[in-house]
Amino acid sequence: MEKVREAVNYYNSLLEESPSVINESRDFLYERIKEKKMIFGGRVLSPYIRPHFVSQKQWDYMKDICRVIWQCIEKMGIAIKASSELQDELGVTEKERELVLLDSGFTGVSVTSRLDSFLTENSFQFVELNGESPAGISYCEVMGQIFMDLPIMKRFAEKFQVTPLYARKDLLDTLLRAYSEWSGANSKSPNIAIVDLRGLPTQCEFEQFQEFFRNAGYTAEIVHPDELEFSNGRLRRGDYEIDIVYRRLLVNEFLDNYDICKPLLDAYRERAVCVVNSFHAKFVHKKMLFGLLTDEKNDHLFSTVERQAIQTHIPWTRRMCERHTKYKDQDIDLVNYARSNRDRLVLKPNDEYGGKGIFIGWESDESQWDEAIQTALKGDYLLQERVATAREVFPYFSETGEVSFLEQLVDLDPLLFYGEVKGAFTRLSSTSLCNVTSGGGMVPTFVIDK
Repeated sequence: MEKVREAVNYYNSLLEESPSVINESRDFLYERIKEKKMIFGGRVLSPYIRPHFVSQKQWDYMKDICRVIWQCIEKMGIAIKASSELQDELGVTEKERELVLLDSGFTGVSVTSRLDSFLTENSFQFVELNGESPAGISYCEVMGQIFMDLPIMKRFAEKFQVTPLYARKDLLDTLLRAYSEWSGANSKSPNIAIVDLRGLPTQCEFEQFQEFFRNAGYTAEIVHPDELEFSNGRLRRGDYEIDIVYRRLLVNEFLDNYDICKPLLDAYRERAVCVVNSFHAKFVHKKMLFGLLTDEKNDHLFSTVERQAIQTHIPWTRRMCERHTKYKDQDIDLVNYARSNRDRLVLKPNDEYGGKGIFIGWESDESQWDEAIQTALKGDYLLQERVATAREVFPYFSETGEVSFLEQLVDLDPLLFYGEVKGAFTRLSSTSLCNVTSGGGMVPTFVIDK
């Protein structure tokens, strides 16, 4: 941490050399952000004048921990696939079960994923896994490239060794690896379709990916489900025959739009298209995954090292219902425990995103928390222990151009491909919900050394 503090202080000292430096940096970033489509839902995604720094030592530590945790997730994913009892505990619905049990044609429960985490001086804990279709892979690379061209960043790099974390090629390699396994010896250069619903705030990231895939020599199109047809053994949009679906469409959205998604399902069922992530990913995407990982009755699935990693880095989590369970070897009545410990608990929907439906105990009074518990008991909710969070001050520019230094919650998100960390990006927020969809921003993560 000392090295990171030194780096931040030095970066800020360069910014504050004169008023012109900070204003010129703001203007440079703003122009490049517009040019490179760093937009989310119509707003600037990264209105900050400093990236997030982690030291080489921290980065190596994070990669090692993520590797062990991913082993646990893979083991649990396999166990869930084989057990209807675990599927029930996870909260898999009948419609989802029909979809996720179809053969994907390649191995790996989730070949591209994101572990959302907080790294502090004394802890590194994950709060959830985005195992279906993690956003941000392209955003963090493009923003990293913009920062690397920033004049003040070039001066900073004269004193500190700076490594940006680019992961778009890792995503492309992952699509191709899955396709290679799915197709056997097929060496044909595959046509890629980036598939999601219309009018989503992540449209700019789809366009960035499309450009990247094309520059790498592959044909790539952004395709909406209602444009798809399946006939004569091929999934297509008009004359464009599709070999790989880079699936950004979530299973929930798929099921909500079942009729227009049917050609995709038919092609997937007939093994006529390689879909990445496969629908298997739903087995590890639900937030109750952490409930299964931290439940002692599943300890037999893991080695001693893996159990220790779970205890250290995964917060205690339980499905919210009337039941007795264990908390650190103590028998507890779960509902009574929730009522008595709101200062260190959070209630989360099992299968939502963007911070929707979350109740934060330490920001609620007794009445609000009791109401939240009643809501959770009627729905598909889980109870999770609070984790230590990180905060840092970042230079921020408003829509009117005013620059101020704001303390932000810092959520660090390693990006995994086939279980190996290849990149990361950082989400920032002024509230306890560090989520871009709920109004937060992002900055690229740079590994620094000296």
